[in-house]
Amino acid sequence: MEAGTSGVRVRSRRRGRSRTLILKRVAALAIVGVGSAAVLGLVYSGSADRIAAGVQIAGVDVGGLTAGEATAKLQRRADAVAQVPVVFTAVGHTWRLRPANLGVEADWDAAVDAALARGDGVSPLRGLRRIGVKVLGADVTPPTQVLERSLRFELGRMSSVIDRPHRDAAVVLHGVQPSIVPGSSGRALDRAAARAAIVQALAGVQHGERVALPVQLDLPGVTAVDLQPVLGQVRTALSRPVRMTLAPASWWLTRRQLAAILSLPHDGVSKLEIGGPGAERYLKRLGRGVNRPAQNAYFNVHESGSVTVVPAKLGRVVDIRPTEQSILAAALSTGVRDARVTVTGQQPDRTTAEARAMGISTRVSRYETIYGGDSNRIHNVQLVSRLVDRKLIAPGATFSFNQATGARTADKGFREAPVIINGELSTGLGGGVCQVSTTVFNAAYEAGLKITERTNHALYISHYPQGRDATVNYPDVDLKFVNDTDHWLLLRTFVGSSSLVVDLYGAPLHRRVESDTRPLVLTGGAPVKRVADPALYQGVTSVEESGSPSSSTSVRRRVYTSSGALLYDNTWYSSYRGETRLVRVGTKPRPVPKQKKVGPTGPSGPSGPTGVAGVKLPQ
Repeated sequence: MEAGTSGVRVRSRRRGRSRTLILKRVAALAIVGVGSAAVLGLVYSGSADRIAAGVQIAGVDVGGLTAGEATAKLQRRADAVAQVPVVFTAVGHTWRLRPANLGVEADWDAAVDAALARGDGVSPLRGLRRIGVKVLGADVTPPTQVLERSLRFELGRMSSVIDRPHRDAAVVLHGVQPSIVPGSSGRALDRAAARAAIVQALAGVQHGERVALPVQLDLPGVTAVDLQPVLGQVRTALSRPVRMTLAPASWWLTRRQLAAILSLPHDGVSKLEIGGPGAERYLKRLGRGVNRPAQNAYFNVHESGSVTVVPAKLGRVVDIRPTEQSILAAALSTGVRDARVTVTGQQPDRTTAEARAMGISTRVSRYETIYGGDSNRIHNVQLVSRLVDRKLIAPGATFSFNQATGARTADKGFREAPVIINGELSTGLGGGVCQVSTTVFNAAYEAGLKITERTNHALYISHYPQGRDATVNYPDVDLKFVNDTDHWLLLRTFVGSSSLVVDLYGAPLHRRVESDTRPLVLTGGAPVKRVADPALYQGVTSVEESGSPSSSTSVRRRVYTSSGALLYDNTWYSSYRGETRLVRVGTKPRPVPKQKKVGPTGPSGPSGPTGVAGVKLPQ
């Protein structure tokens, strides 16, 4: 036993000495390797101011050059090809572009700095890095600026020629017989890769070779194989009529009617559905006999000033989606082919309870103005009155006349009528609208509501209440007032043969309105306009329009609550231009009077001085 153990110990000592010897040899080799590498690094480290051999910038060899030399060399190459176009090709088409077309500018300084960094470092590590660059090579792409809008334009121009979208397989009908139209592949410019290729080519300094633009294959999303199961469904759907049912009534959808309402697979859709224009027309016709639109609760006003709520009514309409699904299920059935029309109730937008909760119970103000004029003006008054009639104003909301009526255009039915334009009476589209805005203003005025925007007319109009007229002009001159109450307001208009009435309805306001109107004060004479008239003799004038002087006035309104507290104290000032006095001035020359003949006893005769008709004057 002892002899065996001793043998093991001897072998262990031998293995230990072998491992130590190996480690010493490896260490020696490593030291030799490191030393050799250090020597090589020192030998090939070169100058840190020069670019390592094997480095290229945009395909141009700049190895061994200083930064200045490399930049100069690259700039010379770039200048030499600046006006030389690069030819880009794809699918048999060519495009020629110059760097200036896209504002392409390469940053050579930044590229040279990057090239220097490829062989940079502390010696001898710099030398080792340069050995790797010399063996493997390195090509630096310069940072480049480009006009993105111009580049997108060129890419779009190329795409319009290259792109050919794929066509998906589709199911088509010949009468009631379906068939499959196979799809086809398309092509498309790879815009991201093309962008990089264009910029790199234009930023380079070698424009001789053609650059092929990358084009991708555009495969169809739906193939004929994909549509084989759907083709069977279409054949089943059009094999027999479908019976439609609605309560006790029923009727048949013929095969041709079914064909008209089927939405066949097309443009990437691979499902069979009921839909499309044909289905819309069919269901619309069906709805005419079934649909009963819901009726909102509304307000009925009485001459006494009271308001009653007319209850809302529920409606019923064809529920489109379930009806379509029922038709499709019946059409795909090989057994019983019955489809049911689904009808659903339609809720009104304003229920009876909601209308009553709005608190509109009585008339809170009324104002009436008298109107006249030609038929077009009367038509405009009636038209705009209908546009603002029945407007509901929520608590805290602002009523805008322009927002309620919109632009006054011929498309809406407005006509040419007398109107004030730039302070002068003229003819324009929508003349008469200010009759309505003035009446609405006074209704809000009498109700004691908060008025936030009002503008007087440029000229004084005597048939409007003094200082309480309100002009509007879409979209800049508006009339606005605020519903500053806790309940809704309802605006109603009533157009008679010669007068317009505007009423406001709501909850009782319990406000007292007091007004003071300052007398109309003349602020200047009427402007005079003289017009030459060749029909009048020189020195003769004729007043065609007398005009009127400019004037001003103001109205003060105080609004009190039921307890006597002052709620509003406002003054509206109105300044009116004078109407032009038109004077015609004669320019026609006066006729020259004819001279009378003089006898022999005239002033130069022998008888001496004489008077008229030969009478001798005293000496």
